[in-house]
Amino acid sequence: MSKNLLIVEDDRDLASNLIDFLEVYGYVADYASDGISALALAEENEYDLIVLDLSLPRMDGLRVCRQLRETLRTKVPIVVLTAKDEIETKIAAFDIGADDYVVKPAALREIEARIRSLIRRARGAQDSTLFEVGDLRFDAGSMRIERAGQPISLAPVPARILLVLMRHSPNVVHRLAISREIWGDDEPAHGESHALIVHMHALRAAVDKPFERQLIHTVRGFGYRIAQDESSL
Repeated sequence: MSKNLLIVEDDRDLASNLIDFLEVYGYVADYASDGISALALAEENEYDLIVLDLSLPRMDGLRVCRQLRETLRTKVPIVVLTAKDEIETKIAAFDIGADDYVVKPAALREIEARIRSLIRRARGAQDSTLFEVGDLRFDAGSMRIERAGQPISLAPVPARILLVLMRHSPNVVHRLAISREIWGDDEPAHGESHALIVHMHALRAAVDKPFERQLIHTVRGFGYRIAQDESSL
């Protein structure tokens, strides 16, 4: 299921970096650099979430938030992303309908995590600890993995990679998204690539090699997916 965002930010470089980062995680984003344009886009389109700066030209973010809630009567989650860290501004934002408040500078992974959490909550999804793909089962609560009733033992990193793939199944997960989930933003790109290949080899050896059907698929030039067959996108 697609995740459509509206990014409202007058700093174009910051907005570009954020949009590029979120695209790796499967988000599709529209962009507005001022408050009036943001309201026009919000009225014309449906979004799963809005990321809203407060220091905007033409109409400031607090007024935009109020207009979204009171005039457009939208219930879309709103994450305020701003350099303003005064308690009075935070209270004002929450009082007029903001759902979360993030102070700049903030790690891109933290922003994505907050976005993901709010969208999941808004969609009414329930957190589940049990994931299943075909005959493969992963209970994230107990970290018990089995396939066709046979227990599978994995080292911590391959297990975390498997959880990422199963959580997004049957969609493709970009290599960068996997690396950021496992190693964070500071890991050198070359190191990520080599380590990911090594751990994917171990993961395939445990999950696929002993069984007749392959579940883990490589999407060349992009990443990996886990599904019962290659055509089940």
